[in-house]
Amino acid sequence: MRVLVNNIKTYSYHGCLDEEGVIGSDYRVDVKVDVENRLAQQTDDLSQTVDYSEVTKIVVEEMGIRSRLIETVAARIIRRIHKECKHSTSVDVSVTKINPPIEGDVETVCVVLNSSDI
Repeated sequence: MRVLVNNIKTYSYHGCLDEEGVIGSDYRVDVKVDVENRLAQQTDDLSQTVDYSEVTKIVVEEMGIRSRLIETVAARIIRRIHKECKHSTSVDVSVTKINPPIEGDVETVCVVLNSSDI
């Protein structure tokens, strides 16, 4: 079973440029959590699965901690989900920076990490 939480929107202050830490930018985060417990389907019990509101809370909190690299943020999100969501077996996280301050007409940049990447 998988739990998907898509398009979590935050305004955060990540980036290698000093001004990114001051000005900030819009971000979008998508999370896929593989769940190793089929009891939720039978028991209708939230404690037997991954609570998507908890996943959202973790994302918002970790996005609130400034990092130079969005890879670092994605890895923190994965670690916390594994630590706090006991039925998670694998986690994919994509962190997308909207309108990055780089040369050219670039709409987004994105980093995708999986539990196996960290």
